[in-house]
Amino acid sequence: MNVAKHTVVGLAYALHLGDGKVVDSSDAGEPLRYLHGGGQIVPGLEKALEGRAPGASFQIAVSPDDGYGVRDEQAVRVVPREAFPPDAPLEVGAEFTVVDEAQRQVPLRIQKIEDGLVTVDFNHPLAGETLHFDVTVVDVRAATDEEIAHGHAHGDDDAHVH
Repeated sequence: MNVAKHTVVGLAYALHLGDGKVVDSSDAGEPLRYLHGGGQIVPGLEKALEGRAPGASFQIAVSPDDGYGVRDEQAVRVVPREAFPPDAPLEVGAEFTVVDEAQRQVPLRIQKIEDGLVTVDFNHPLAGETLHFDVTVVDVRAATDEEIAHGHAHGDDDAHVH
């Protein structure tokens, strides 16, 4: 079976930003499993996987437009320290998740803390970067009706994988 919409794909991958230094990878012997067509991986990689068979290995560079997007300086904001819980451990580089008006979880990173003001960045940490993937398709199977309904792959023991 080849990679297509509504298949669960197991990937072994390593990601670098053009310098060969790996910034993310699947765990050794534990491929990343995702529901193809479910928007769970960056669009450029998902497109490159379409039609591939188990055992296929390739390298691909994914532009920011097909990756985590271009950096948006409007997504950098300055908020008062009081916007965070009093016991929140605030430091430059710390990451938090907030809930927006539409009840979606949105990650943010602290860029600067100064004079009771906190500069936060809502951009993905890899926004604006060209992503270089080394990928091997480990396995492909048909998704179950439940996986399709839930929009993500479940583990071998039918546990939810996010």
